[in-house]
Amino acid sequence: MRVVIAPDCFGGTLTAAEAASAIADGWRRGAPEHDVVLRPLADGGPGFVAVLHAALGGELHTETVSGPLGEPVRATWLGHDGTAYIESAEAAGLHLVPKDRRAESCERATTYGVGQLLAAARDRGYRRAVIGLGGSATTDGGAGLFAALGAIAVGEDGAPLPTGGSALAGCARIDGDLELGGLDEVVAASDVTNPLLGEHGAAVTFGPQKGADAEAVARLEAGMTRWADVLADRSKPIADVEAAGAAGGLGAALLAIGAVPTSGAGLVRASTGLDSAVAGADLVITGEGSFDWQSLRGKLVTGVAAAAAERGVPCLALSGQASVGRTQAASVGIAEVHSVSQHVGSVEQAMADPAATLADLAEHVARQWR
Repeated sequence: MRVVIAPDCFGGTLTAAEAASAIADGWRRGAPEHDVVLRPLADGGPGFVAVLHAALGGELHTETVSGPLGEPVRATWLGHDGTAYIESAEAAGLHLVPKDRRAESCERATTYGVGQLLAAARDRGYRRAVIGLGGSATTDGGAGLFAALGAIAVGEDGAPLPTGGSALAGCARIDGDLELGGLDEVVAASDVTNPLLGEHGAAVTFGPQKGADAEAVARLEAGMTRWADVLADRSKPIADVEAAGAAGGLGAALLAIGAVPTSGAGLVRASTGLDSAVAGADLVITGEGSFDWQSLRGKLVTGVAAAAAERGVPCLALSGQASVGRTQAASVGIAEVHSVSQHVGSVEQAMADPAATLADLAEHVARQWR
């Protein structure tokens, strides 16, 4: 039996490669006769550059840029065959903000550093850039990225607004033009399909994960609503376009400058040869830290399940936690969902040694599939 293991990263605990290795270790203990193939993946969020570098090769570049709270961070991007691959989480990721600072950071975190990475690629002569969207600490609608490229959000008095999404409620206009130089094409590789505004939008859906309480979510929604109007004055309405809400609305800013939207999971799927691996498989295993309703809106697990379903191969999901029922999972092609926390008894026990507990779950499931 040939088993393809193709997980995303597990939150802030395991990279995709570490998760794949843990699942493989457990599976081999439970079913040593199975042929196990590892294909760690990413969907535009954390791990996007590392996974693509492993699959494509190319040259890694590391820059010192502004982090989500303005502090300097080291961020890596990939250059390959004329294309710059940029991971927004490298410069604006939630993992860069300590948990005890997220309540204060959620309204002022910025994507300025992502703009600096795009400028670095432009200055090195790249004519095409693919920006992976996901795992951000920000809800600034991409205003920070605009500022890094010369287009500044200002208030009625003409003064630049403070960073972050809440301040955008007072945005009067954008001063200056984006300095894209020789960049002919920008691709927005998103991990979700959420719009910018509303109950499934950037603020309401993802704000609480980034530390926002109800009042902060309301202020961020007001900021994104005004920002959508300002962007529409420069381009076309984008508030309701799929993936505009990705990475705290960074997707909206990219779409407003003509970026080509694409599925991050689909791009990685094509780049890593997942389809050819799945074509010879008897079983596919995917997974992520939290398998919930958001997982069903364009996340990597759905891309893996689709690849398996196209070839009539069953797909399982192993996750840290799971809140999606069997019927919902089946709707995207996942036959079974197993969670580490349920297997070991609690989230705390699961987090005590994430690799070991994930491997233990994989061993348990493997014995059922022998």
